[in-house]
Amino acid sequence: MFGDATDGIADMARQRPKSSKKRGPKRGRPKGTASAYYVQPGKHGAVIVLRKPCGNRATPKVCGVMPSRAHAQALVGQLERAETAVNDLFYEATDDGIEALEAVLAACRDAVLRKLPVSAARVEEMQRANEPGEIERLPSDPAA
Repeated sequence: MFGDATDGIADMARQRPKSSKKRGPKRGRPKGTASAYYVQPGKHGAVIVLRKPCGNRATPKVCGVMPSRAHAQALVGQLERAETAVNDLFYEATDDGIEALEAVLAACRDAVLRKLPVSAARVEEMQRANEPGEIERLPSDPAA
């Protein structure tokens, strides 16, 4: 009689075997670093690429206005690669540093637009939106 009762109590007191599934926050695992760049929608379907403020800068730096989200993501990747080569690219506050930053931004924008040409339909849409300054810079895709 007592043997059966103690077995029942012992069964209740036994703990479950540890499962492989962890609960709660994953501690000790490195999290991916968030990008310093982000995109936001602009006028007429354009996408604006910005960099978070750093150093003595109080406002985000506009890195470029791209015709589509795919172009914007390609520009973010290009800028991240450029920033790994020159770590203090956005920190430099001298005139030479600002000129160098603008040159790098222009080169990255041009590289992305050469790599991913804008479709002819998108160029026509931008012409209808009265953005003449941006249209001359955008290479069109002859196949589209």
